[in-house]
This record gives sequence, structure tokens and C-alpha cells, in this order.
Amino acid sequence: MLGNQKSLADLKIGEKATIKSFKDEFMSLKLLEMGCLPNTEVTLCSIAPLGDPICIKVCDYCLSLRKAEAKTVLVTN
Repeated sequence: MLGNQKSLADLKIGEKATIKSFKDEFMSLKLLEMGCLPNTEVTLCSIAPLGDPICIKVCDYCLSLRKAEAKTVLVTN
């Protein structure tokens, strides 16, 4: 984490956050198509037993992301 910047990968189960920006342009296009828009609230629903992938709730549906993908999404609480 840089300063107070937090990524989706840093959230705890049940924690809510708001998407602010993306670190990776290619990955951001994929995530935008799936509803991960700036200023959208997300909730971390679950983490796989070995820590990867994670499941987030966004726009009333669940989305699984690899930890590496989640690290490219910057959020605020």
C-alpha cells in the first residue's frame, strides 16, 4: 500500500469500499465491462482457502477475481 491507498486485495471479509481508480489500463477495461466502475461500492464476500481467488459483491452480483487482479483496483473506505 502506498500511503493511505488500499486495493481490493487489502480488504477483510465483509468490509465495504468504494472503487477510486485502477493501476493497470488493460485490466481496468475488463473490470469496467463487469461493472467495477469508479465510485461504485464493493464488498469482499469471501476468500478461497489458499487465499486466491477472492469474491466481491458489486452491482448486486458476485465476481471472482485473482488476487493479482484485485491489487490493480484502488479503493477507499
